[in-house]
Amino acid sequence: MPRITPHQEQQGFMTLAQNTDVDYLKLAYAQALSIKLAMPGSRYAVAVDPHTAEQIQERHHRVFDYVVTMEDDHAANETWKLSNEWQIFDLTPFKETIKLESDILFTRDCSHWWHAFRFQDVVLSQGCKNFQQQLNKFREYRKVFDSNGLPDTYSGLMYFRFSQTAHDFFNLARSIFLNWAEVRDQTLSHCLDSQPTTDLVYAIAAKILGLEKCLLPTVDFVNFTHMKNAINDWPQATAWPELVMSEYDLPMVRINNINQYHPLHYQEKSWVTDDLIERYEYEYQRRIS
Repeated sequence: MPRITPHQEQQGFMTLAQNTDVDYLKLAYAQALSIKLAMPGSRYAVAVDPHTAEQIQERHHRVFDYVVTMEDDHAANETWKLSNEWQIFDLTPFKETIKLESDILFTRDCSHWWHAFRFQDVVLSQGCKNFQQQLNKFREYRKVFDSNGLPDTYSGLMYFRFSQTAHDFFNLARSIFLNWAEVRDQTLSHCLDSQPTTDLVYAIAAKILGLEKCLLPTVDFVNFTHMKNAINDWPQATAWPELVMSEYDLPMVRINNINQYHPLHYQEKSWVTDDLIERYEYEYQRRIS
């Protein structure tokens, strides 16, 4: 299990942020602030490409514990940059990593999750919840999963530790990403995707490696609130922030007066405004001073 650099610490949170027309670095910054508010003492790392690295400011360095620049960018020609996700195994500075998509915020202390995760080397979150904290039953987005007998996994939140199992998992993910057309055409039915989502790649990798090595079905609280319109039974034509009210008692976020106790996968990137960032910065500075 070769690594470019040795691990620096035991555990921490990490995301990948590659700026395109979306400022993913801004989202990662908001995420790091939410984690530091909800779980003081937590460690946070972000992986960036050289272009995004040039946009790192002093305020980022005050919150990010590690900024890791990727040497090899396998998503250089992609608008939706997913093909570097498998590199997280080699990039993380932690022996144990909770890997997140950058548009997820933590609203409360979930540090007890670490103890549940440690039952296995790799844990993918299963299912998601709507903003009313109900388990999602909408399957329109999951037709390929259902027709191919794949687990209902989400890559937005996962855990892995330095181990042979995690090494094998991310090697499988790498192979699927780099050979997607062949994998799609030879092993999947009812799939025409020209680019795979990380959710789909990780579900395939988990099925090949063995679901018993990648899932903890008894730990059903490890998932997040997904703000996609259809999951929340909202009209598709309107962005969700225009349909409901958001309130903040940071790190807690309320949607239509409902506390979001699970990590909030807000998905609508413009929801994280400069004003919200300033609220997070104010609370963070107030609590560390």
